Amino acid sequence: MQAVHGRALLVDLGTGDARAFPIPPEVSRSVLGGTGLATRLLLDFAPPRVDPWAPENPFVIATGPFIGTGLTTSSKLAIATTSPQTGFIGDSLTSSYFALVLRRTGFDGLVLIGQAPDWSVLVVEDDRVNLRPAHDLLGLDPEATAAALRAELGRDVRVAAIGRAGERLVRFAAVVNDGRLAGRTGPGAVLGAKRLKAVAVRGTGRFPPVADPAAVASAARRLAERSLGPETAKYRELGTVANLAFFSRLGVLPTRNFSAGSFPAAEALAGERLVTAHHADRQACAACTVGCEHHFRTTDAGPPATVRLEYETLFALGSLCGIDDPNVVLRAAALCDQYGMDAISAGGTIAWAMECVERGIALPGDPADWPRFGDGMSLLRTLEAIGERRGPLGDLLAEGSRRAAEIIGQGSESWAMHVKGLELPGYHPKKLRAMALGFAVTPRGACHNRTSAYEIDFSEQTSDQYERIALETARNEDRSAVLDALPLCKFLRHCFDDFFAEAAELVTLVTGMACNPDELRVIGERIVTLKKLFNLRQGWTRSDDTLPPRLLGPDGIDPAELDALVAAYYRVRGWTPDGLVPPTRLHELGLDSLVEHIAAGR
Repeated sequence: MQAVHGRALLVDLGTGDARAFPIPPEVSRSVLGGTGLATRLLLDFAPPRVDPWAPENPFVIATGPFIGTGLTTSSKLAIATTSPQTGFIGDSLTSSYFALVLRRTGFDGLVLIGQAPDWSVLVVEDDRVNLRPAHDLLGLDPEATAAALRAELGRDVRVAAIGRAGERLVRFAAVVNDGRLAGRTGPGAVLGAKRLKAVAVRGTGRFPPVADPAAVASAARRLAERSLGPETAKYRELGTVANLAFFSRLGVLPTRNFSAGSFPAAEALAGERLVTAHHADRQACAACTVGCEHHFRTTDAGPPATVRLEYETLFALGSLCGIDDPNVVLRAAALCDQYGMDAISAGGTIAWAMECVERGIALPGDPADWPRFGDGMSLLRTLEAIGERRGPLGDLLAEGSRRAAEIIGQGSESWAMHVKGLELPGYHPKKLRAMALGFAVTPRGACHNRTSAYEIDFSEQTSDQYERIALETARNEDRSAVLDALPLCKFLRHCFDDFFAEAAELVTLVTGMACNPDELRVIGERIVTLKKLFNLRQGWTRSDDTLPPRLLGPDGIDPAELDALVAAYYRVRGWTPDGLVPPTRLHELGLDSLVEHIAAGR
């Protein structure tokens, strides 16, 4: 198979030992790369029932075959580890020049195990590895950490770093590179547990050759042209912040901790208003022609701040917390970036705390410091407390909404808005049945990026048939898995007339592996199944595939209807009624060798 190196680097942080190991061609063919490869390596190196904080918990960084080919949006880094939020698979992606440099080291990925004896930076220069002391970097935000390391090691070094949230084991801490966050599921906290402040990489080699360079170059030009068409116009003009006011009008904008689906002050945070009053500039990710990254600046009397803002951050720190001041939201987003933590989980956890206060349930610490709906200053203070794990309140909320609710009790578990421990993103599923199903069954917890199931709910193909909804949800999962394995940005998904047919052709041109649409669909399902297998080995049960109590019942989704949808999803996947993957299904997906992985977790 072309376009891969066929090897990865294993580093034991406890000893500093490093060795290259082969990635067999059949593995590369079966999962391609990206999240697929990261998941497979996590399965291979993680012991059963591994604790997220344990040195034995692997931290995997993987690249994909499209990186360095010139195909637009393909420069993405995949991370997989055991999530400190869920205890299940934690996988995140981030657009990154780091991915390009890592590919030039001659490795398709890194697997980090063990725990450094003291705070360190892992420096990888081609096939040379060393651990540099990191005491001088502790307390620095990720951007300052990267700047210090590049000043020391050279401008051609790329850095993935954690901030203070990762150092303090905030469970939703992120890994940050080039200003982009791999935030969901808490990978930054795992690096913190390993006492690893950053990974710095310099690669001076060549990208692995593609099978048909001329055809790939031609395909790259065509895809770049299509990426500038009407399908991506919204992202170029307004960015994803365009969604907020529209979702509020539809009644699916999570507001005041999902107690409502519309925000009366939505127009104050509308994308059009933000662009008019706060827009600073527009940038693009590494190797991207779309340029969806919009930066916004504060206009209030405080110190000026400019921050990248996406819809998910806008909702989580805005309507979800009852905040209607765009300057507060921008400052809150800047704090999340500064501390290096996932804005969705930060906002979701604070919204849970706000509802506790509203209901008269005491939180730890001084009541004057408790966050309250609509109170922007309390939001900012609480974010700082979480990022520092400062005081009993910051320490509690750094655990995330599920664990915080378990500690506080008094019925607060019913308004902790998470699935499997991961806080819900910005889609109120009371009117979105496919989205509700996607939230419930996705392996990493409540997630829109692994299903895009809201597209089914918003489409003209919306159906009352459970089997149809389940089938389309599974297909969307499989498509997302393929995009994350190649990798390509999900914003390109509508630039293809027939995604699987055209992506299969690209795979053939790049890798030389004869690939047809059906085979590519199987690869997507195989990757989804690998994630499921990891969760099974970690102790997953049928009860984990559900929604928060608030979303079930008269004002939400009928529990019997959700059960029927989940059951239909299991049937579509070929799983048992209990959600287990039978050996026959593993055989059909070419995963017979992983049967023992499941037995080890039972």
